[in-house]
Amino acid sequence: MKYLLRAITREEHLSFVAGQSSVSHLQIPSWGEVKSDWRSASLGWFDEHGRLVGAALVLLRALPKVRRYLAYLPEGPVVDWASEDLGDWLSPMVEYLRDLGAFTVRMGPPVIARRWDAAAVRGALGDPEVRWLREVPPSEEDPAARELAERLHRLGWRPVTAEGEDSAAVNQPRYVFQVPFGDRPLREVQAGYSPEWRRNAKKAWRAGVEVVRGGYEDLAAFHRLYAEAADRDGLIPRPLSYFQRMWIALRNEHPDRMRVYFSRFEGEDQAAALMLAVGEHVWHAYGAAPHTRADVCPDHALQWRMMSDAHEMGATLYDLRGITGSVAGDEQHLALLRHRLGTGGEAVEYLGEWDFPLSKVLHKALDLYIAHRGG
Repeated sequence: MKYLLRAITREEHLSFVAGQSSVSHLQIPSWGEVKSDWRSASLGWFDEHGRLVGAALVLLRALPKVRRYLAYLPEGPVVDWASEDLGDWLSPMVEYLRDLGAFTVRMGPPVIARRWDAAAVRGALGDPEVRWLREVPPSEEDPAARELAERLHRLGWRPVTAEGEDSAAVNQPRYVFQVPFGDRPLREVQAGYSPEWRRNAKKAWRAGVEVVRGGYEDLAAFHRLYAEAADRDGLIPRPLSYFQRMWIALRNEHPDRMRVYFSRFEGEDQAAALMLAVGEHVWHAYGAAPHTRADVCPDHALQWRMMSDAHEMGATLYDLRGITGSVAGDEQHLALLRHRLGTGGEAVEYLGEWDFPLSKVLHKALDLYIAHRGG
């Protein structure tokens, strides 16, 4: 089937998103407002009956001194990735973006290739011979994902990183950690928390740790914790204005698209995090715990409350976002991974990001530009 691809309105895009159970928060119209240093556009695929059957948010950024663009579709587009005629979906997109002046199209198919349950990840962490998740037999593997990768190769797309490679330096993480709620009652989800994780949450409650929701006026307090944590970890924090812009853009689009939570002890903020929600998919984002007190476990209380609220909102998936593909080495990363394992979730590998170079010279310049900027 041949599809007509054209620019769509914000209302058309949002109507399509509302009909999907899960769409990345990076693929909604308001995300283009958050990424104010990029141009953005909503695209739609229409079938022979004129029905909108696919959608995408594309971000456009020019290389310095060049009027040609990297066209980037983070965790998108939202199309039928199981289609046998994948070219009927992707070829019109490439041609449309070429006409807009793109020199490279980069996308991130929201397709899961492999999963490792908590037991498999714990086993990998305890095995000194294992350094990468890819070395561990997955708990679940989708052969259709491998077939999809082969079809993308045949269509001229190229993976941004090799399979299984640490993806921390590319745009969006290949590996993430998720807690699938499905249709399970909350008590069943909580029964999957590890005994140590439940004990630590109870320790927080007994100590008097309080978890509260904040508003726009509390983003400055969130940012102080976030910036302290980034400084501790040797990272460059985003400015407060970024989160203020995110709050306004996302909540104007939907009043429950974004929340901010704080874990407090004796009147002082100990930890904070943002919650993002699109349909049945909820993300824990930008966690900030720069000086967590191990004796009162504010992180555990914060996560328990956020997961409970996400379940109450109707979420079927709670997403703790990126991890690397490594299960050895960096102790800071491993400590974070062990903490997430306590939720009873699973490590998930997506198909990764893919490039379609339209100009080999400018695509090479993009690689050099990204390397110079440090990713």
